[in-house]
Amino acid sequence: MRGIPGPGRGHQRFVENLRPERTEVAIASDQALRAELGQHLARLWRYGLLLSRQRHVAEELVQATCVRALERVRQLAPGTRMDCWLLNILHSIWLNEVRSRRVRQGQALMGADNALSFDGEHAAQPNVFATQVIRRVDALPETQRECVFLAYVEGLSYHEVAEVLQVPLGTVMSRLATARVKLAEYPPLHAVPSPSTEERR
Repeated sequence: MRGIPGPGRGHQRFVENLRPERTEVAIASDQALRAELGQHLARLWRYGLLLSRQRHVAEELVQATCVRALERVRQLAPGTRMDCWLLNILHSIWLNEVRSRRVRQGQALMGADNALSFDGEHAAQPNVFATQVIRRVDALPETQRECVFLAYVEGLSYHEVAEVLQVPLGTVMSRLATARVKLAEYPPLHAVPSPSTEERR
């Protein structure tokens, strides 16, 4: 996922300028959370892009997640992984608000051909294999795609994936197993000959 553009400095400035309604007791917690939010913006951006397949919607999801996190900072239990908590908030916003609103408005989600890709992938030979993997994963159903992303790209444990998605552990394992079977049906990955290789022939 290295080739996917990140959220940039705009999100960082957004986080720094957030001023949610809060009491004096919560100020210290808000400041600590705001300081830590910046460390997770890239991960939130990637997940938002994977879910929505549109960059402006990913921006909306990240910003809404930051606001929601600051509003609920006192609900964060000690020992909870910050990244998992934030990913869960983003997933809930996508599922319950953004996605449902877009469906009501008749805005179709982008197809796999127009979804996640590497910048300049047509010219970047080192990214050929990674690009093929992304396209194959992106063609999976959403429920399988998000499990594969969280477990194998973001490195979350199966238990953490279940917490983010708010589904039973067995459901996560079943989705991952089904996704692996589907991915195994594809032919082996292959490299695309570079122009220099063709010229030498």
